[in-house]
Amino acid sequence: MDNNQYNHNQNQGSTAGSDNPGGNGDGFYSYGSQSAGSSDYGNQFSGGSYGNQTGQTQPYTAQPYQNQTWQNQTYANQTYQNTAYQQPVKEKKKREKKPGGFGVKLAKCAALALVFGLVSGIVFEGVHLASGAIFGESSAQGADSVLTKSDSDGGIKATATSNTYAAADVSDIVDAVMPSIVAITNVSETEYQSFWGSQIYENTSCGSGIIVSQDASNLYIATNNHVVSGANSLTVTFADNTTASAAVKGTDPSTDLAVVSVSMDGISEETKGNIKVATLGTSDNLKVGQASIAIGNALGYGQSVTTGCISALNREVSVSDSSSRTAYTAELIQTDAAINPGNSGGALLNALGEVIGINSVKYSDTDVEGIGYAIPIDTAMPIIEDLITKEKVDESQSAYLGVSGVDVSDDVSQTYNMPMGVYVAQVVGGSAAEQAGIRKGDIITKFDGREVSGMQELSDRLQYYAAGTTVDVVIMRASDGEYVETTISVTLGRKN
Repeated sequence: MDNNQYNHNQNQGSTAGSDNPGGNGDGFYSYGSQSAGSSDYGNQFSGGSYGNQTGQTQPYTAQPYQNQTWQNQTYANQTYQNTAYQQPVKEKKKREKKPGGFGVKLAKCAALALVFGLVSGIVFEGVHLASGAIFGESSAQGADSVLTKSDSDGGIKATATSNTYAAADVSDIVDAVMPSIVAITNVSETEYQSFWGSQIYENTSCGSGIIVSQDASNLYIATNNHVVSGANSLTVTFADNTTASAAVKGTDPSTDLAVVSVSMDGISEETKGNIKVATLGTSDNLKVGQASIAIGNALGYGQSVTTGCISALNREVSVSDSSSRTAYTAELIQTDAAINPGNSGGALLNALGEVIGINSVKYSDTDVEGIGYAIPIDTAMPIIEDLITKEKVDESQSAYLGVSGVDVSDDVSQTYNMPMGVYVAQVVGGSAAEQAGIRKGDIITKFDGREVSGMQELSDRLQYYAAGTTVDVVIMRASDGEYVETTISVTLGRKN
């Protein structure tokens, strides 16, 4: 685990750059009502000291170096110019010309030089051959060959070069996938306590989604739970800029996944021809270094594209979300493709244009650059399918477990060394929980194979089960100072 806390809802107020603005403090994803145009960066340097620096009239213009004594040093008339070694001029005598003058001497010198060159070349080559036989061959590239040498007898092979390099142009992939990506606008209400009492404010936040399925009645869009959390109304914007109302089909806060549905009756025929259902790939065979492409509604400005690579796999990341009071630890894909606020719920693609992950969180820190995370698609698919296919049971037939509990958040878990989940504070007498053997003090961590992070999530989960359904409940029970995992089969009772 990397010991870094990634909080979807840091208390940062209404900051541009998060999915849940207006004081909820979603440090990664919320969007407030501030405008980038009002930033103080605009006139930051207009009156700064850069305007008239002292470099214009520096004292160096009159430094004493201009008239140093070096100009008139004694070196100018040193005796090296006219030394005492001059000899008196003697009268030249006329020399008589003799037979075989300068031309003959020049020819003799050339002949001697040729003979000397041939002899020295033969000697040099002989020495080279002899040294090679004694000490072994060497070359100017010897250092390189030593650095890249791999002795096959030693069992260590040299690295191979790649011939699968792909060009940086991903426009064809984007053109193919963009019709399956949507922007999601969440309008919610937040209650604040002030000097004048309780006040309610309307918040608007933005995120992304992926069209993953469609039937005769609805279009289904996968996204993050924190994108739709607390929504009073949801609006989906398609790739052709048309909009439609959406409803939450199901959520799974423990994995930060959700599905929203759009009625097919609310989509025009033209838009139906412009949108597509995304092709889902696999994340199980990903390799570090493979290309990755992120598409989403960054900063709420509309769909945009960033590229990078798979930086790491199976990164254990602890995330807490104060809006839904959930905390969970997940194994995520790490990528350096920029995951900006608003990209939440958007697609992480491979070089084939297949969805390999659902963008979820960004590590935001002044000391960190290029670390974003996505939920692996192989982890998300069974949960998304479950959210699409499961229908809420009529209230008269809804199931009842029979416990009241307290959330064991990440902070509580670390402080008291307890497993995360639902601490059972009370078991109702004669309920399904008591009959199955669940006790006060147990911590429920999984319900029907899926992790449970809080009491509200457990209650929401029960809405999809009818009375009489048998499910497995995983609990952690204290024994000799340690928590021991136990799986209990529970036949759910009737709520009313």
